[in-house]
Amino acid sequence: MPCSTSSGASSPGRFSSGSDCGDLDTPFTERSILFDDHDIEVAVQQSTLEQHILVVGGCGFIGSHTVWELAKAGYNVIIIDNLSNAFNSVYHRLDAMINLHYDTVKAGCRRPSLKLFEADFRDSKTMGKILEAYEIPLVFQEPENQRHSRISGVIHFAAFKAVGESIKNPLKYYANNVGGLIDFCTLLSDFGIKNFVFSSSATVYGTVADIGIPLREEYCSQTRTVFLDDDGQKKVVESGCSGLTNAYGRTKWMCEAILNDLAHADPEWTITALRYFNPIGCDESGLLGEDPRAAATNLMPVVLRVMTGESPILNVYGDDYDTPDGTAVRDYIHVTDLALGHLAALKSRTDRGFRVYNLGSGRGYSVLELVAAMEAVSGQKIPTQLVGRREGDVGMCVAKANRAEEELGWRTQKSLGDCCRDVWRFLEESRLTV
Repeated sequence: MPCSTSSGASSPGRFSSGSDCGDLDTPFTERSILFDDHDIEVAVQQSTLEQHILVVGGCGFIGSHTVWELAKAGYNVIIIDNLSNAFNSVYHRLDAMINLHYDTVKAGCRRPSLKLFEADFRDSKTMGKILEAYEIPLVFQEPENQRHSRISGVIHFAAFKAVGESIKNPLKYYANNVGGLIDFCTLLSDFGIKNFVFSSSATVYGTVADIGIPLREEYCSQTRTVFLDDDGQKKVVESGCSGLTNAYGRTKWMCEAILNDLAHADPEWTITALRYFNPIGCDESGLLGEDPRAAATNLMPVVLRVMTGESPILNVYGDDYDTPDGTAVRDYIHVTDLALGHLAALKSRTDRGFRVYNLGSGRGYSVLELVAAMEAVSGQKIPTQLVGRREGDVGMCVAKANRAEEELGWRTQKSLGDCCRDVWRFLEESRLTV
């Protein structure tokens, strides 16, 4: 029996996906990745008051998985991606997956829209034209000066993120990650779009991560913070963070500071900064995974390159950390769990202002433990060699994610074994389709 639908409309500050069927009307009959002035005019003509989520960097690893989860939940999604480190084939794969999902799992339900604009979020002229396409026409607006948009929330993934590269080329990172964010938020504010989810990182904790216990959000705060630690002792943390080890981490901390100041200056903003720990895994279907243009330097893609023979051996950077086996310990989180954290941030924030959440499992695994888990799933031996520590790394980085569970109703569901099985399934699927 076909599911009932409704507009799903809400105020620009909050968004509700409505029914389990995905109740959002589809404003586009075509879903091309190319656009011109006519496409934008068509968008205006075909859209009325449907709400959309704008995902910047939506063809990347975390972005694409978040788009997939948004679409399954019934959200209309607009992707902005300049494809500098992703392929438009990811968009076409998402489109096909969404079609299949609404033909089978949610048969009879309204399929939410998906559109990709191949554009750089730092190109204010182009971005302005795109945002104008989703502006609520004056006939629908209240008689006031503030503009309103059908874009009810923005998720920002468009940062450069390679730690090593950030050390060698810091200006590239400051220009894109910090300068780009400032201009982008200025443009969003002009259009009255003030619900913002920011992709932050556990790198903001710097060497504080090495204290040997799970990290609380209060350990790196944008304001003076008083709290009770796990022993019930009163703690006072001044604003800022210490021991940042690389330019990438500094850009994320700077962006958090800017967003906190913005929310303080303009109380209409709802800004959620999600501090990721170490995303791995891929969608359980094996159809969506990590496939960047540039060779990724984080651990799991490097492990996969060794397993496929693209690299002869896995370098393990450091075996003298203060950890059980001497190798670095990280909090690995399944990318699907991470993607769902963004949905929780959109749906569950009941307050305005700036708020930070850790997204992690609360359980750390060493490099050698991850390698062993991948060997167990694949039945394949992964050759390794121990080398010296890598510049910018810390020995341990594990989340305390209680705040996200208490305030957003979010927690991880998938294990390290799930991560490895899904990655292996994606690798096998990729081999079959080559």
